[in-house]
Parts: sequence; C-alpha cells; structure tokens
Amino acid sequence: MLSPVFLAHGSPFTIFENSDFTRFLNRFGQEIRPRAIVIFSAHFESPVTTIAATDEVHDMVYDYYGFPPEFYQVQYPARGSTIVASIVEERLRKRNIAVERKYRGLDHGVFPIMMHAYPEADIPIVPVSVNPFLPARQQYAIGEALQGLEREGILVIGSGFLTHNFNEIDMNPEAPPRAWAVEFTDWIREKVLARDIESLLNYETLAPHANKAVPRPEHFVPLLIALGSSTAGRQPRVLFDGEIKHGSMSNLSFQF
Repeated sequence: MLSPVFLAHGSPFTIFENSDFTRFLNRFGQEIRPRAIVIFSAHFESPVTTIAATDEVHDMVYDYYGFPPEFYQVQYPARGSTIVASIVEERLRKRNIAVERKYRGLDHGVFPIMMHAYPEADIPIVPVSVNPFLPARQQYAIGEALQGLEREGILVIGSGFLTHNFNEIDMNPEAPPRAWAVEFTDWIREKVLARDIESLLNYETLAPHANKAVPRPEHFVPLLIALGSSTAGRQPRVLFDGEIKHGSMSNLSFQF
C-alpha cells in the first residue's frame, strides 16, 4: 500500500547502522515499491515550496559537520524525475499554493533512510522543501494538494522527527527518555491513530511540552504534510515505534 508515510530520518549515524530502525527501513522498502517518491525533508527549507526537479542522478548534500571522512564519501545514485516534479507542481498551483523549481540534491533527511529502504537506488526521488514558519493548517493544505498520488504509484514521505531539540539531546544513545519527550510522543501517537486532525493542527497549544519537543518546527511539519496528503477516512497505523534515543529523540513513524 502506497499511502503516505512519516518517517523519522535518524542521525547521520543511521547511514552505517545495523539497528532495529534500519532493519525496519529494509523491511519497509521490500514491502512498499513505488514508481517514484516525493519526499519533504526537514533539511530542505525554503520560504516558497520548492521542488528539486531533475532527471539526472542526484547530487549529495552532506549537511552535517564533524563526522569521520567516510560520512562525506557516501553515494546514493538515485535519479530524479521531472515528470513527477511537474505533477507535484501542477497540483500545488491548482490549490493556489506558491511553488517554484530550484535544484537541490539529497540531504541527510533523505539519503540515510533511502539507503536502507531502497539500497539499489532504483526509484526516482523528488525532494520538496518545507517552510517551518507556515501555520500548521497551511502545512496540512500542502499535503492535501497531493492527495491521491498513490493511485499514480507515487509515495509521499514526510521526513523529520516528532521531537527535535538539540539542547535536550544526551550524547549517550541509551540515555533514559526524558518524561516530557515520552508525554509529547504519546500524545501525538494517540491523536494520529484517532485521526484527530484538529488537535494535531493545534498541537502547539494542546500537546504537552510542545515548546520543548518542537522548539523549531522544521522536523515536525513533514508529519502534517504527509497526514494532509492521505486519503480521508483511512486509518493511520504505526510503522515503527522504538525506544526514544539520546534521551529525547523519538523515531516514531506512521503510515496514513
């Protein structure tokens, strides 16, 4: 089933990991085989929704710092698709959503998870930007413009994290989860599974510890976009729900 998904994208360490999460990604890629992927990455920001259109092999964007040399030598030679980019652009324009084309390669919100899910790099990928400063309802509307893409064999992915606060990260990946991260994640899980759209669109005021869990929303809004792109009435499900790592980082992932 190609219904839209929200995937935690992991840290750059995900590239070389063999973990419960990367094994989940491998199973995901074996079970779900779209003809193309449209992915909204938390690491691709722009004031205007921007589509990275190309038919060539994507460039690599190593948007992280201080890692060993091998992290900057990774290649993931997936191609883009100008045809799919045009489909996305047309749908957004029909909803009067401002959109532009400007090329950008695959960042670490994209290639670490794709390397595990689709190691052959044989599925075209179209990266699309996020604007974290748009209201939640507008984020959802961007997704709504893309409803039904699965009927054309196109998988919509929102790539981010439910909780993303650098000031609260413990460098020990096995550090016990902080209570606020657990409470926020539990609230999001409950509302997503209930398909309580209104509560999720008002998460900033309704969710416990929202300011601490999402001090800057670029990693959270891919969830709202992916949710908006799903077919109304379809029951969401949890794809992966491992432990909260580094004390505060939830890798909870959904299919909508």
